[in-house]
Amino acid sequence: MKYGYYPGCSLERNAAAYDISTRAVARTLGFELDELDDWNCCGATEYIAINKLAAYSLIGRNLALAQQQFHANGNGHLAADGRAQLIAPCSACFLNLRKADRYLQEDAKLRDTTNEALAAGGLHYDPGTVFVRHLLEMIVNDVGYDEVKRHVTKPLNGLRVASYYGCLLVRPRLGGELSDAEYPTELESLTKTLGAEVVDFPLKTHCCGGHMTQISAEVAYELIRRLLQNATEYRADVIVTICPMCQLNLDAYQTRVNQHFGTNFNLPILYFTQLMGLAFGLEPKTLGFGKEIVSAENALIKIQRSPESAAAPAPSRPRKKKEEGLPMPRMPEDEEVTA
Repeated sequence: MKYGYYPGCSLERNAAAYDISTRAVARTLGFELDELDDWNCCGATEYIAINKLAAYSLIGRNLALAQQQFHANGNGHLAADGRAQLIAPCSACFLNLRKADRYLQEDAKLRDTTNEALAAGGLHYDPGTVFVRHLLEMIVNDVGYDEVKRHVTKPLNGLRVASYYGCLLVRPRLGGELSDAEYPTELESLTKTLGAEVVDFPLKTHCCGGHMTQISAEVAYELIRRLLQNATEYRADVIVTICPMCQLNLDAYQTRVNQHFGTNFNLPILYFTQLMGLAFGLEPKTLGFGKEIVSAENALIKIQRSPESAAAPAPSRPRKKKEEGLPMPRMPEDEEVTA
C-alpha cells in the first residue's frame, strides 16, 4: 500500500513524536508514506475566517501539488475510485484539506478564484481528484485490526487508556471521517487490539479549546480541566490522542491547569501511533518518547518497558501570562466516579 503523506507544520516541531512514530508504524505494517514535495502550512483553523480567498489558495496549493505528484503520475497512490490518496495525521490539517476539496467542488466561483490565484504559481487543482484521509481512519479501514494484531509482539497488558478523539476529525461530516460523529469507537477498538485496557471516557469528542489558550486562558483551562478530570475519574494511566493540538493543550498546559485549579493531574498525553509502536516491540526512543512534557515513565514501567531507552524530555518553553480574558463559565464539580 502506498499513500501520499502530508505531515503538516506541527509534526515538524512540537508534534515530532507523532511523525516519528507514524513512520515507524508504517514500516512495521508495510505501507509506504510518500511525503508531498514542497508542501506548505494548511493555515490552521482560524485563517478561513480572516481571508477566505487567501486561505483556500493556501490549502489549494497543497491539493494542487498532491494532484500533480500523486494523481497525474499515478505511482500506486490511487484509490479504487481513481482519486489520489493523501494521508494527514493532524486532525486540523485533515479538516482544512478535506473541507477545501469539498467546497471547491460545490462553489464554482470559489473554485475559479482559487485556481486563478494558484495559476500565479503555475498550479491548478481539479476538485475531487485527491482523497484526503486521516491516518487513524486509513489504518483501521485499510490495514485492519487483524493485520495490526498480527504485528503485536509485546501487548500493553495492564495499561489503562482513555481514548481521546477531539472534535475536528469527527465533525463536520465531509467524507473520510470515522463511523460516528458523537460516539466513535475506532480508537478504542485499535487500543484493545494492542492489548491495553480501554477505560470509559465520556468526553472523548469534546473540544480541548484549540487556540483558546491564546485568547482566554480562563476558558481554555476549564476546557482542559474537564478532560483531565474525566480521565482521572476513570483511573486512566494515559490519554491517547490523534491530534497535535489536543496533545499540546493537554500536555503543555497541564501544569498551568494544576496551578489555576489547585489540582494535581499527572497524566501523560501520547499519540496512538506511539502505543502501536510499543505493542509492536519497538523501543520507546524510536517512537518519540521523552518529548512529552508530562513524563510517560510510569506508564512505560507499568507495561515493563525501559524508560531509560526513551529520549530526554524536551523542556517546556515559558509562555506569556494573559492578564485579561473572557468570563469563565462556572461549572459545578463533577461527583467522583469509580471504575
